[in-house]
Amino acid sequence: MANEITYEDIIKGVRNHDYKPVYFLMGEESYYIDKIADFIGDTVLKKNEKEFNQIIAYGNDVDIATIISTAKRYPMMSDYQVVIIKEFQNVNNIDELSFYLQNPQPTTILVLCYKNGVIDKRKKLTADIQKVGILFDSKKMKDAQIPMFVSSYLKRKSIDIEPKAAELMAEFVGSDLSRLSSELEKLIISLSKNEKRITCDHIERNIGISKDYNNIELRNALIYKDVLKANKIVKYFNDNSKTNPIQLTLSMLFNFYSNLMLAYYAPVKNEQGIAQQLGLKFAWQAKDYLSAMNKYTGVKVMNIISDIRCCDASSKGIGGNSISNGDLLKELVFKILH
Repeated sequence: MANEITYEDIIKGVRNHDYKPVYFLMGEESYYIDKIADFIGDTVLKKNEKEFNQIIAYGNDVDIATIISTAKRYPMMSDYQVVIIKEFQNVNNIDELSFYLQNPQPTTILVLCYKNGVIDKRKKLTADIQKVGILFDSKKMKDAQIPMFVSSYLKRKSIDIEPKAAELMAEFVGSDLSRLSSELEKLIISLSKNEKRITCDHIERNIGISKDYNNIELRNALIYKDVLKANKIVKYFNDNSKTNPIQLTLSMLFNFYSNLMLAYYAPVKNEQGIAQQLGLKFAWQAKDYLSAMNKYTGVKVMNIISDIRCCDASSKGIGGNSISNGDLLKELVFKILH
């Protein structure tokens, strides 16, 4: 929903000292939950106030009664106390929190980290949290949004990145934002003093991804039906199978062609219409799908998706197939191109 609170909203509020009695941080994406909890823990209290006024506990070690009684305490020689409960999803009877929320302690900032799921938004607890505090749903980022995360992350560090390089990082690391941010920090450290732009060359040198032989280049070769380039990449993957596992390639191909199938149903067949159909943030992100629609029919794409599924099953040993992963990928690429 458009009016849902964002990570940026919460950070801005805390930075402006607009504190809430409770921050209920939930969802499938743990990266933002950890970032918010860490930011509150790092910034609200001064260093000399933390010893007596900052409590960090884990859901397996406390019960709801202990959490509530701790939240009701008054701070010592400080305006606030900060109580952070990590792994709050492991606490039983969390609905009892509603009793505390009827009259929360104004000098307590209670941060509850509920990972790998969400609470039922129809429950009374949800309404009680929203009445006095923040209910934040940290949703898994879609694959198409990850290059934008890469660019935004680096921009906050005053570093630019080539669009292709951002795609390369997103494709190689995937949607694990914690790992992705760690890899980006490595890239930042690798830059020389005056460098402010990350290129594909930087990634090849420091992360170990070939700028010419990777899943993005394979996808592009298939989009434009460049048979020679596609086969060169498949050969490279076969020769370097440890750094180019077939499962990662099949996942990329499945996601692309599944989205391509959806693109055929866009009411308007232009970049804007396809981007809207696929839920892409920017129209230019639909360019590859529009190009592929000029090369493949809807029926062919349906057959390709079926071929990818069969290849995936064979790569996992289903059906007793003894063909190597390299030959499986070579056969799949042949079917896609012909």
